[in-house]
Amino acid sequence: QVQLVESGGGLVQPGGSLRLSCVASGSIVSINAMGWYRQAPGKERELVATIASGSTLDYADSVKGRFTISRSIAKDMVSLQMNSLKPDDTGVYYCYADIRRSVSHRNAYWGQGTQVTVSS
Repeated sequence: QVQLVESGGGLVQPGGSLRLSCVASGSIVSINAMGWYRQAPGKERELVATIASGSTLDYADSVKGRFTISRSIAKDMVSLQMNSLKPDDTGVYYCYADIRRSVSHRNAYWGQGTQVTVSS
C-alpha cells in the first residue's frame, strides 16, 4: 500500500505565493519521479512540474520562472514553490509519483488533490 498526502493549498491573491508539499509513504523500494499536475474546472489534467531521480526537471511553459519544484529523496517528499500566482493557476493540484514497490511492481500513484484558488 502506498499513499501520497498533499498539503499547502489555499486561497491567495494574484501575485501571491503558496508552497505545496507531498509525502509518499508505504511499501516503497524506490521513487523514480515525482511531480505535480493540476486540473482547472472544465479542463483536462495538465502537467505542472516534475523532477526525476536524476534531478531532471520539467515545467509547463505557463509556470516557468514562477514555480520551482524540489525533492527530498531521503524523506520521499516533493514540494512546489509557487510565486507570482495568477488567476489562471487556479485548480486542484495533484501530487504524482512513479514508485517501485518491488522488482516486478512499478506504478504511478496520485494524491487526493489540494485546491489552489488565486483570486482577489
